[in-house]
Amino acid sequence: MNTQFCRSLQYLGDLVAFYNKSVESFSSLNIMEIGLMLLTVLLGLVVYFLVCMYQKMHYWQSLRIPCEKPHPLEGNMVGERTTISSAEVFQRYYNKFRGRGPFVGFYWYQRPTAFIMEPFLVKEILVREFNKFSDKIFYNNPEDDPISGRLNWLGGHKWKSMRSKLTSTFTSGKIKFMCPTVVKITNEFIDVFGGMMTKSSIVEVKELLARFTTDVIGTCAFGIECSSLKDPEAEFRVMGIRSLTDQRHGFLGKALISSFPKLARRLHMKTTPDHIEKFFLRIVKETVTFREENKIRRNDFMDQLIDLKNNALIKSETGESVSLTIEEMTAQAYVFFNAGYETSSSTMGFALYELAQHMDIQQRVRDEVNEVLAKNSGEITYELLKEMVYLNQVISETLRLYTIVPMLNRLCLEDYVVPGYPNYVIKKGMPVIIPAGAMHRDEKLYPNPNRFNPDNFTPERVKNRDSAEWLPFSIGPRNCIGLRFGDMQTRIGLAMLLKNFKFSVCDQTPIPMKYKKTSNLVNSESGIFLHVERV
Repeated sequence: MNTQFCRSLQYLGDLVAFYNKSVESFSSLNIMEIGLMLLTVLLGLVVYFLVCMYQKMHYWQSLRIPCEKPHPLEGNMVGERTTISSAEVFQRYYNKFRGRGPFVGFYWYQRPTAFIMEPFLVKEILVREFNKFSDKIFYNNPEDDPISGRLNWLGGHKWKSMRSKLTSTFTSGKIKFMCPTVVKITNEFIDVFGGMMTKSSIVEVKELLARFTTDVIGTCAFGIECSSLKDPEAEFRVMGIRSLTDQRHGFLGKALISSFPKLARRLHMKTTPDHIEKFFLRIVKETVTFREENKIRRNDFMDQLIDLKNNALIKSETGESVSLTIEEMTAQAYVFFNAGYETSSSTMGFALYELAQHMDIQQRVRDEVNEVLAKNSGEITYELLKEMVYLNQVISETLRLYTIVPMLNRLCLEDYVVPGYPNYVIKKGMPVIIPAGAMHRDEKLYPNPNRFNPDNFTPERVKNRDSAEWLPFSIGPRNCIGLRFGDMQTRIGLAMLLKNFKFSVCDQTPIPMKYKKTSNLVNSESGIFLHVERV
């Protein structure tokens, strides 16, 4: 014991002597020498950083996997949302490298990324090997940015837990309960649409459709009478637009978050603008308080969220009872609103755009709608929607030609070797991009792919087509949870419009279609103007 104590004292003495010697040596240096040392260290760090960046930005070249030379900062996203749209970035890249392998190299800013080229690999990633690709690459930081905790941005256990909680709210039975609400708003929409025609037979349909879906989603997701159909400057409509257009960060901020998400979380970086966060948090808190205090139930999405808040029915993997917080409720209501109103309104707008150019197809859909509705005195019901087979073909073809969400993404959770291609390895932590919109316009999958042809989705062709060849809502466990609701409001909206109005092109109709460059979604640049007359 004494020997050990003596050795410890000796070791401590040696440390003190070393420290004193170091201080004496440093003190003997002059200011110039110290500056030179610091400059050398700084240059060393810069060189190390540049070497790391060079290696990262030459990752695919070193593996001899086809790729395009990346920009030092933007990678292969050059011009995205400034000179060309996101969809056009992926379409151009897909066209350039078709047939070059199961995937090709891509640089998501400074992150080497696998850009998927073949449907068989799409199915491997989204379905068969889902556990290796269950996360998305979206940045989320719910602790600092509650709105970023929405279902489609979460990963790992948080996603699994939230998905299991919300699945019961989107069953066909729950959607059926919401159908009368959608029909009621649709009838109001038809009245407003007819009123617009009294002013001019040329109608910009995109904005009207967005106001319609804003009222539908606002009512079903938040239980609020948005009234944007009557007032285009209604608060909910304005904030809905701003939620898609307002950005918290510029290019450098987005590049940092995309390239170094872990660092961004340590820096407590947020992506949601403060005014958007405050608005939606306030709306949800007020709605929940009002309903609970007055014991109001409307059989809508907000009711389901309130039930999940008040009843800890779901058990986490740790065995704890868990329930939704107000912040989590807001995040889920936000994504339901944000994703639902824009995608459905754009789908209806593009459908009318194509039907206006194909009057024979338009008349065939109208005849089907009238025939089905005649069974119930012209009134639409949830059950009757299923009988509108050709209308569904038109919607499916519209989503193929105008894939509103043009790119799916995943994050690889463990090294994955592509079956049959031993040299093609997707490494753990690597982003994966699936260019759904570009694949939908591949002549190998769809003959004459740029032509609007609802016969691509006859029941026979759908049955014989691999599910990985049509991806507007993704496939597998992470497919769009709100698919049924979006499909319902789109069918109801289009059916009632075609029942009452006839659409044709005019001098202001954008042919060919020009796309908005500043949007991540496929969107028309300047609206969709059509000539409209009553049937």
